[in-house]
Amino acid sequence: MRIVAGRHKGRNLIAPWGTTTRPTADRVRVSLFDMLWHAPWGGRHVVDGARVLDVFAGTGALGLEALSRGAAHATFIENDAEALGSLRQNITRCAELTRTRVLVADALKPPRASQPCDLIFLDPPYGQGLNAQALAALGKAGWLKPGALISAEFGRESAEAPEGFELLDERSHGQASLLFLRAP
Repeated sequence: MRIVAGRHKGRNLIAPWGTTTRPTADRVRVSLFDMLWHAPWGGRHVVDGARVLDVFAGTGALGLEALSRGAAHATFIENDAEALGSLRQNITRCAELTRTRVLVADALKPPRASQPCDLIFLDPPYGQGLNAQALAALGKAGWLKPGALISAEFGRESAEAPEGFELLDERSHGQASLLFLRAP
């Protein structure tokens, strides 16, 4: 697993052993960022200078990819001890200590936001319906800037835009599917 583009392109990332953490595959990240930059509802401005929130962060690959491609800051929410170890090592490997914040927290009970985010990545365990629950909790805690762009990853389970969120697009990539939403 590696950063696929930007200033950290080619930088290898580490992941914990086992199946608890399931990093987003390189090819899925390429597709995700291509959509963010080239879709009619996207554009380079979506990432450039953005405040990013990487929820169920795992290795931090999505937030670190965004930083590599021009995001201003990334906050990571993760509560698994092994994933946190990999996440912190990956932040250090990318020399991004000053532009990141790691919150050891449950994504369904996040702490209050100090500042809302422009771009949100959700990558929860598949098959548990956690995307909608996490979005509701993040909204209540002030993490979603009005009109924020959200990329929610899920497995083969059915996924719909939660009430109040605009569905922009949906794409499948092998076992992973991406739902692109706009916050109210």
